[in-house]
Amino acid sequence: MQSITQRRHDIDALRVLAFGLLILYHLGMAYVAEWGWHVKSSYQSEPLQLVMLAVNQWRMPLLFLISGAASYFLFHKLGTGDYLLRRMKQLLIPLAFGMLVVVPPQAYYEALSNGFIEPGYLSFLLKYFSFSPWPENAFAGSEFGLTWNHLWYLPYLACYALALIPLALWFKHQRWLGRFIENIKSWQLLILPLVPMMVYGLVLFPRFGGINYAVVDDWYTHARFFTYFFCGYLLVSSNAPWEILARLRNRLVIAAPLTFALYLLFDRVLPDSSIPAQEKMLFIVIYTNRWVWLLAVLACAYRFLNKQFRWLPYATEAVYPWYILHQTITVIAVYQLGQLALGPILEPLLVLLITIFSCWASYEFIIRRNPVLRPLFGLKPISNIEPIAVETPIPRSS
Repeated sequence: MQSITQRRHDIDALRVLAFGLLILYHLGMAYVAEWGWHVKSSYQSEPLQLVMLAVNQWRMPLLFLISGAASYFLFHKLGTGDYLLRRMKQLLIPLAFGMLVVVPPQAYYEALSNGFIEPGYLSFLLKYFSFSPWPENAFAGSEFGLTWNHLWYLPYLACYALALIPLALWFKHQRWLGRFIENIKSWQLLILPLVPMMVYGLVLFPRFGGINYAVVDDWYTHARFFTYFFCGYLLVSSNAPWEILARLRNRLVIAAPLTFALYLLFDRVLPDSSIPAQEKMLFIVIYTNRWVWLLAVLACAYRFLNKQFRWLPYATEAVYPWYILHQTITVIAVYQLGQLALGPILEPLLVLLITIFSCWASYEFIIRRNPVLRPLFGLKPISNIEPIAVETPIPRSS
């Protein structure tokens, strides 16, 4: 079994890069044609859809998988009670703070863009904090009176952190499962995780549909994301899966774009019902594409990122505040710069630069140095800072 004291720099580095990708993805959501988002630029691109679609297939499963891997080390380091306490503090406090302080500007600019309100942020806040429903489609979550927008990942992760505890305790006493992972075969690593996904697609998806971002009555989403979360937990419990990934890395890198091409064939090229059992085959292709991409990303990270980079401890702590802040900054920048007619190249470039600079400056000069703000952004008190390893929680995106 994997030593809980073994540092996995690749997991930390992959988290940082995944959130860098997240910032680019949310920037793309403002500019991709035909996809709805909180605030859209007038400069929209159809070719951007292909890039966004390729990333969209595996970006959230990757974040949940990494979070499950982090939970393995955190659970074994702290034990049940302290694990639960730390997870809830690091997830629910930033969620509450984010919903009350960070996210409202997104709802304001979305409602303003949709024509439901007049300019005036303070008057918007007075109605927003009355917690009464807004007109339908005023902003994402307006039917509930308030929203968590991109912070939806935190309540989902909190649910999975709770659900993990009985499974982790059970896993500790199942020697057969530990032996199975120690002796896992290549075909088992490639095939077995696809089996539950197919069941979810055939049984749960027709009833519950895709993600609703509300936690409640979202069982297809919970089944998928918790499975990726627990796969991450199991994968880092042994070196055996990583030795397989090291051997298969080159083949996985080739296979990943091929499975995406197959997905495009079924989803966008073939007419509906042009071949027998086409819908069921599409499910197989979708889940295979996601899993192959995940394995390819993990294999490359294990090969190239499992090093003690000088920037990694700083970036690992900074990534949570950046996650909490970035989408609000992007939404504001897209709306404000959209009034200036800067063109399809300069505008997104400036939005990206503003987002990166604002996240960095907010973290570097305000959040990390302020003992009151640190817990509100999921950071440890200054007196309790320790070398950052994979136990730091992994937040996510909308």
